[in-house]
Amino acid sequence: MSPSILVKVLLLVLYQFCRQIFCKECTNIPPLSSHTLRYELESSTNQTLKQDMYSHYYHHLTPTDDSAWSSLFPRKMLKEEEKDDGEQRWAMLYRNIKKGIVNNNNGGSDSFLREVSLHDVRLDPGSIFGQAQQTNLEYLLMLDVDSLAWSFRKTAGLSTPGQPYGGWEKPDMELRGHFVGHYLSASAQMWASTHNETLKEKMDALVSALSVCQDKLQTGYLSAFPSEFFDRFEAVKPVWAPYYTIHKILAGLLDQYTLAGNDKALKMTVWMVDYFYGRVQNVIKKYSIERHWYSLNEETGGMNDVLYKLYSVTGDEKHLLLAHLFDKPCFLGLLAVKADDISGFHANTHIPVVVGSQMRYEVTGDPLYKEIGTFFMDIVNSSHSYATGGTSVNEFWTNPKRLANTLNTENEESCTTYNMLKVSRHLFRWTKEMAYADYYERALTNGVLTVQRGRDPGVMIYMLPLSHGSSKAHSYHGWGTKFDSFWCCYGTGIESFSKLGDSIYFEEGGKTPSLYIIQYISSSINWRAGNISLRQEVDPIVSLDQRFRVAFTFASTEQHSSSGGTATLKFRIPLWTYSDGAKASINGQDLPLLNPGNFLSISKNWSPGDKITFDLPLSIRTEAIKDDRPEYSSLKAILYGPYLLTGLSDGEWEIDATSATSTSEWLTPIPPYYNSHLISLSQESDQSAFAVTISNASLKMENIPPPGNNSAVRSTFRIIPKEDPKQLKNFTNSKDAIGKLVVLEPFNLPGMAIAHNGEGGNLGVATEYSAAAVFRLVRGLDGGDSTVSLESNDREGCFVYSGADLENGTTIKLRCKSRSLVDNDEDGFKKGASFSMGKGFSEYDPISFVAKGKQRNFLLSPLLSLRDESYTVYFNIHS
Repeated sequence: MSPSILVKVLLLVLYQFCRQIFCKECTNIPPLSSHTLRYELESSTNQTLKQDMYSHYYHHLTPTDDSAWSSLFPRKMLKEEEKDDGEQRWAMLYRNIKKGIVNNNNGGSDSFLREVSLHDVRLDPGSIFGQAQQTNLEYLLMLDVDSLAWSFRKTAGLSTPGQPYGGWEKPDMELRGHFVGHYLSASAQMWASTHNETLKEKMDALVSALSVCQDKLQTGYLSAFPSEFFDRFEAVKPVWAPYYTIHKILAGLLDQYTLAGNDKALKMTVWMVDYFYGRVQNVIKKYSIERHWYSLNEETGGMNDVLYKLYSVTGDEKHLLLAHLFDKPCFLGLLAVKADDISGFHANTHIPVVVGSQMRYEVTGDPLYKEIGTFFMDIVNSSHSYATGGTSVNEFWTNPKRLANTLNTENEESCTTYNMLKVSRHLFRWTKEMAYADYYERALTNGVLTVQRGRDPGVMIYMLPLSHGSSKAHSYHGWGTKFDSFWCCYGTGIESFSKLGDSIYFEEGGKTPSLYIIQYISSSINWRAGNISLRQEVDPIVSLDQRFRVAFTFASTEQHSSSGGTATLKFRIPLWTYSDGAKASINGQDLPLLNPGNFLSISKNWSPGDKITFDLPLSIRTEAIKDDRPEYSSLKAILYGPYLLTGLSDGEWEIDATSATSTSEWLTPIPPYYNSHLISLSQESDQSAFAVTISNASLKMENIPPPGNNSAVRSTFRIIPKEDPKQLKNFTNSKDAIGKLVVLEPFNLPGMAIAHNGEGGNLGVATEYSAAAVFRLVRGLDGGDSTVSLESNDREGCFVYSGADLENGTTIKLRCKSRSLVDNDEDGFKKGASFSMGKGFSEYDPISFVAKGKQRNFLLSPLLSLRDESYTVYFNIHS
């Protein structure tokens, strides 16, 4: 399909989508608010198409109903006759905001839980979180400073060594530079988390390179695109979100200062803000504040958020004023009056605005903005989020509690999960409410950890598909590439995996300091306020032993060689466990446990060697999709503790629980020793290797698959001894089955078996262990040391056979050995009936279950464990 046709198809889909859900035009121009579409338009050479699409740019609809935002600032503060005097207008605006600053500054912030510095938290490198962090670190170290700075230097009129990156960072992309801002944040966070000195040198070099660009321009302006983009922005002419990129650059520089101590980065930030303060001031002087709001119909990222953060560092009231001017009344006003009317809005345009409003509450104490954040989280979580904790479809919110027919390949933009975690984090720090901590765990585990493709550095997704039989590899974007994608979700992705340790622990001041442990992630913390060094170790979670075990040990260090006074530790008792069978102890003595959803508080004078342990039951439960229509009440996700389970599936989704009184009757854990029973069968021909693979219900020889895709799944089989299934535990190696009668169970079709269809017939998949599914595994007829042959048990002398002329797609049949075979034919027969038996191309995750289906059973494992395999998240569970 040509790029022009692809853009037209995408346009049509987004247009129809927006027509159905009435995409809001308060802040963006649908469907142009879609980043995916904007990139395709930027890349298109079809000028007619561009003109047609941008003709819609001017038809903004800005709500003017004062009741929606009358309690918000900015307000209409000027009389009609004053509007011609720009200087007076600005002066009055400034005085009104300054008055608000004096009245509200710092209200309530002393009662918030405090962050524990990333410098004081270290992840266990062997944990899934530690591995994800390391994978991200490897990617950050791959990226080249000259390539990152290329467009900045070009804009500043400097020489441009190296080569520019591609994708959204191409020199002709209007959003270029956004990823560089994310890189500044991510590298600062990663350095704080690891103190990797190579990364420190790289990020310092990037800040220095950008500083040279800013100095060359001499105005404070710094970006990868010319300032003319803001002329178009202020004139309400088509341009792709220039303030979105500026937000990322400002946030990155500020993080370089706050996390890495780079004073130069702070000076650059302040100089940039001075420049944009002047631009916004000029717009309001020349036109009106309404015109400024009007221009904000183009996405501005989290400008309010970074400016409130900058104000908290500098105390400069100009920074607070500018932050206020990026609080969008037309969206925040809806939340202020508690109108559940976010359907049709572009999700990731608006979540950062809410995050910024939360920072407004933190720096000013204005309770209205606490209410806005609380209400927003409530409606998203109750009406617009999936079992992963993520939200959005095709980048937009749809109608509340109508998610059943939104499941497709374009669900849950990764950026939205990154930003919703910020919303919930703020709320937890303010309220200490368990629901926000549980949400954070759910979205982090099932929304963030799924973004990476295993241990492949720099390979991430944009969308998380949730349709039946979907795959992370087969969304519109699929997996990105290291140097030619740089989507918005690449930027938030590298940040997410650089700050995995920032929400495990929070602290509270007071006469007796408290440490809140809200996430169970193997890690260590140097808690300075409590004079404590603590190590958290989470036992590997498996499906067979449905327990969650974690131990906290107080370590002896030079700084904490003796007791440091009384301190309180508060442990989250998750909502996914239950009281019956839960255990906790301190130094071997049992502790009384509270009900799930509470904090267990322990105060004492801690000493090195003190140990606290938890042994909690892991619940298996189903959760209905957020859809209040009765016909979708059986559409449910399956969760095991904090993990969302997905079933390997090409689209099947029916689970049979009609006669079950508990989940254990239709859900069976897979023992860990089953992995030793997984095999692959392969052959070689003319220096090419082929594996026995299930294809369209038949067995064929296909190219050896890479791990982590559907071919690997379909080329893996479990050996089951037919004579005595109890022998399974005694199988330490698949070769133990040689000489025995066995059944070959397809990896992704538990309960089914490979069976023949008579002599000369194709081998296929049977729904039961019939006589035709039993084979004797014998040493290879070709006499090879590592080969085996499969002889039919009900047709003696007949073997599984691929053929003499092996090629990709060769069908596997049952062929019988004939006495009339001449030597050449016999040699060919022996070769075609002999297979190298190796390890399976896929393996069971430690958390694996078999779910009983109506037509077929499902192999379930955590969503985060999958790469390119096809899966189903929501099942139709008949009960």
